[in-house]
Amino acid sequence: MSTLFARQLERARRPSGEIDLDLLGGLVTSAYEEAVRDRRRTDRSMNLMIEELEQVHSRLLDALDVVPEGFALFDSEDRLVLWNRQYLELYGESRDLVVKGVRFADMLRGGIERGQLPDAIGQEDEWLARRLAQHAQARNSQEQRLPDDRWVRIEERRTQDGGSIGVRIDITEQKRRENELRQAKEFLDTVLESVPASIMVKNVSDRRYVLINRSGESYLGMSREEVVGKTAFEVMPQQRAELLTRRDEELLTIGREVTYPEETVESRQGDHRTITSRRLVIPDINGKPLYLLSVVEDVTERRRAQSQIAHMAHHDALTDLPNRAAFNEHFKAELERAEAGNQSFALLCIDLDRFKEINDIFGHATGDALLCEVGQRLQQVAEGAHVARLGGDEFAVLLTSGDQPGSAALLADRLADAVAEDVEIGNQRLRTGLSVGVAIYPADGGDTTTLLANADAALYRAKTDGRGTTRFFEPEMDQRLRERRALQHDLQSAIVRGELELHYQPQMRVGGAIVGFETLARWRHPTRGYVPPDVFIPVAEESGLILKMGEWILREACNEAASWPKPLEVGVNLSPVQFRHGDLPALVHAILFETGLPARRLVLEITEGVLIGDFSRAVSILRRLKSLGVKIAMDDFGTGYSSLSYLQSFPFDKIKIDRSFISNLETSAQSAAIVRAVIGLGRGLELPVVAEGVETKHQMDFLTRESCDEVQGFLFGRPQPIAAYSEAVGRRKPSAAARFAAG
Repeated sequence: MSTLFARQLERARRPSGEIDLDLLGGLVTSAYEEAVRDRRRTDRSMNLMIEELEQVHSRLLDALDVVPEGFALFDSEDRLVLWNRQYLELYGESRDLVVKGVRFADMLRGGIERGQLPDAIGQEDEWLARRLAQHAQARNSQEQRLPDDRWVRIEERRTQDGGSIGVRIDITEQKRRENELRQAKEFLDTVLESVPASIMVKNVSDRRYVLINRSGESYLGMSREEVVGKTAFEVMPQQRAELLTRRDEELLTIGREVTYPEETVESRQGDHRTITSRRLVIPDINGKPLYLLSVVEDVTERRRAQSQIAHMAHHDALTDLPNRAAFNEHFKAELERAEAGNQSFALLCIDLDRFKEINDIFGHATGDALLCEVGQRLQQVAEGAHVARLGGDEFAVLLTSGDQPGSAALLADRLADAVAEDVEIGNQRLRTGLSVGVAIYPADGGDTTTLLANADAALYRAKTDGRGTTRFFEPEMDQRLRERRALQHDLQSAIVRGELELHYQPQMRVGGAIVGFETLARWRHPTRGYVPPDVFIPVAEESGLILKMGEWILREACNEAASWPKPLEVGVNLSPVQFRHGDLPALVHAILFETGLPARRLVLEITEGVLIGDFSRAVSILRRLKSLGVKIAMDDFGTGYSSLSYLQSFPFDKIKIDRSFISNLETSAQSAAIVRAVIGLGRGLELPVVAEGVETKHQMDFLTRESCDEVQGFLFGRPQPIAAYSEAVGRRKPSAAARFAAG
């Protein structure tokens, strides 16, 4: 019977693999009833009939155990009558609840108590009532989660006698696959929504949109609810919709991906966007066109950024004038054009006069604003000439029209006049000017390098001639510039070669003895001889060599002074460049420690240029220096803009009157008045005053009458090697024999 029942059971299985519960219930019931009828027709004893019934029951269970699904049969009072092995295995730890005669409700309660039904946790009563109501229905189907992450689908049917039959199908693998598919779909949806390009999909059949991502909504200016289910004619302007329709037909004809170049479209907001697009056909499983996919990328901002980057690469960030790179490209192209056409053009190199002073006194913001205003003025009067800012306060102009050099001279005058008018920035009225150097092609050079060098040489001459002037290149200018560059080259190795040496000039107390010496650097060039300090010091400052040179001077001077038997002061000049680079106080402290010179004997002399610019930083450095115990002297007092205000800002130890006032004492009443006022100022501030450049007895008499504290000049001693002042510093004068032996 079990074999026959199994065959009948297989016939009861649907094509999907599931069992037809109605047919299964009928088979079980029929088999059971047939057994009863067979037993009734027999006239055997009751005991034999029961025995055979039990055998039938056993065979029926054997047949049900062949079924892969869990199976259970309940009678009209919802008591468990029959079940198979698979049913037990599904419920793991609760299998001891599965006993004949147990009520369905009691099985559920036991399962809840043992945690067999995790979905019921926290709502046990509500869940049980809902489940029993489902069980009472004629038919019901549901999914149930088990505690070990397994899932079963429950199919239940009521039988004709009021009982019920139920099948439990393990759908764990199916749920896993569904979950994987759901996660994959969510991932793909996330990717689709995150793609910066607009993605739109249409049906081939009716050309209606079936999908649009977030970027597509932004591109169309419409929500997907407004787009999905509609055609292009319903969501786009007529002309655009017609174009897309033609492209759809072309795509279906070609049958492969089509890429369209950049084009400009008008958005719903009225602005114009630059886009690129790709379109392709998505077929069904049979290869027949099913969908049309469009990928649209809005490259408007990218093109704007690229344009801005290109502009920034060729324009000055401050003035928006063409920069050096753009100027070089234009210069090269103009040179090639002029050479091919046998034409001439002019190159004007321009510097702003007094720009550094304005920048230092009023700050970089004011300096930047001045550069912007000057750049605009130059461009306004250039009349088509190519104006560029090369950097700092350097500008250049290429004039390619007109006869040269006459046109260049006229343009230089126009440029100078445009800048000569005052510039109002904030509450400041500033006045500047132009120094212009001009070189003419081809007379002054046949290539860009030569023309630039010669225009720069002419500019250098214009600045040295008093600024505010225009100079055209002359051959001797190139020679001067070459000499200056050669001087800078030689200066780089002067220290290493031992060409620098220190000379010392005595400083006297009026009516008294020597109180100290000022240290002065001298350069003994192997071929040029002694190079004046006013020649090589500016070169050193411009090139940055003053940092290395200044450190050497300070160390040599301190080392020398530390060897003097007399505790005289030694003065060392500091450059403004030394305040802007490195840690000057740390350097001074290290050299004092290294040489053993007491700090009180070192006098550091500064000019007003140290304080111009970053005043706060300079004062901070001066205070750190003074905390070491050294003295600070204000040199060249009276020649700057704000000498008096600086005396109020920092407690200097000395004031040195500039030699220009002392040299004019005999001829200028104004100079005498200024010197008299400075001495009185020093007396009032209790600051010693040192007069520089004293060369005559008349000057000395004047300073004595005015009670000047100290003097320095040729009248008392020229700058010389310290050996010339051996006795003054306390060393013994060498004997004649020693001098003879040394010589």
